[in-house]
Amino acid sequence: MNTMSTATASAVTFVWLGMVLAISFLEAPLKFRAPGVTIPIGLGIGRLVFRALNLVEIALAGAVVVAISVGGAPARVTVLTVAVAALLLAQLAVVRPRLNRRSDLVLAGENLPRSRGHLAYVVVEIAKVVVLIALGVSLLAV
Repeated sequence: MNTMSTATASAVTFVWLGMVLAISFLEAPLKFRAPGVTIPIGLGIGRLVFRALNLVEIALAGAVVVAISVGGAPARVTVLTVAVAALLLAQLAVVRPRLNRRSDLVLAGENLPRSRGHLAYVVVEIAKVVVLIALGVSLLAV
């Protein structure tokens, strides 16, 4: 893999990792502990923040794919890139729509029990973090 492609893919991967860690594992849980933040307000903020994060993730995934495609990446890097892209796609196509439907109901005033859908999102986020770390380390070793 050429130096420019490796450096680009590496940098983008670690930026992506940092964003996921900061938003999903720091901002999201803390927002509900802030004084005066109700469940509907927290859900509204969360939807905006995660929509923005997911759009940025799509762009970052695209940048990694282009960088490794141009650079002739080794199989391990290609497999990890496909894996993290698949996890992102699963979040966007399966998990997020379910969470959005549920949050629509809560925002409309329905009183629902705790969501297990959030656990699915967290599991996929943890898997994505693990794969992003593996991808970043693999790129540093190229």
